Amino acid sequence: MQRQKPIGIFDSGVGGLSIVRAIKRTIPDENLIYFADTEFSPYGNKTKEIINQRSEDIINFLINQGCKMVVMACNTATVNSINSLRSKFSIPIVGVEPAIKPAALKSKTGIIGILATEQTLESEYFHFLKSKYSQQVKIETKACPKLVSLVENLNHDNEQAMQITEQYIHPLLSKGCDQIVLGCTHFSFLSILIKNVVGDKAAIIDTAVPVAMEVKKRLQSHNMDKNKRVIGTVEFWTSGDLANVIKSISQLWEQDIKVFKAKI
Repeated sequence: MQRQKPIGIFDSGVGGLSIVRAIKRTIPDENLIYFADTEFSPYGNKTKEIINQRSEDIINFLINQGCKMVVMACNTATVNSINSLRSKFSIPIVGVEPAIKPAALKSKTGIIGILATEQTLESEYFHFLKSKYSQQVKIETKACPKLVSLVENLNHDNEQAMQITEQYIHPLLSKGCDQIVLGCTHFSFLSILIKNVVGDKAAIIDTAVPVAMEVKKRLQSHNMDKNKRVIGTVEFWTSGDLANVIKSISQLWEQDIKVFKAKI
């Protein structure tokens, strides 16, 4: 019965769909439940205490839905809360963090750039990651609050989005960054724009696929993988306005979907 239970995934909004998409492609037979905490979005300007409490409440909700594992599809929630949450819950919890290590290993100029939210960049865990690799490479950072809003409001593929993206990325390129790390799951939906801005000046590192592979690895190591060749289901929940979330998820998921409301 444990193997048949769903995997719970959550984010502050719809950005975590990039992780859901990668997991679905990597392990298509697994059942998934996605929770978009749009009532409290964005997490990037919230206090650590609020992020901790929201993350704990959502994980409790997902466990009550029968989830066998939880994926924190949010860099901000991961770097602020994952250690304390792992001490409170017995189920496996997989997080998402800025991919500094692979960027540092791949860099030829010795300078890498991190695009993330303000709260991620200010967190103790990010400072730990940064200090861990700062002797190996120079790490430039850029807080990008407007990029999250672009995706949440479905304004991520127009001229305004291109101009805002340029404003964030050009300073990193001018400093010699040859690796650009997408330190927020929302930014995956801007990857085409980001590639257009970056061109051949730098490589772009996204964590969606590595996270999906880690989920698959954890399931197998805990003997939790569904292991049945039947396409799994995806169920969507939100704390926010149903009409807006249905519109956003349907467009980003590229098909009409049903969303359930949860009061958390």
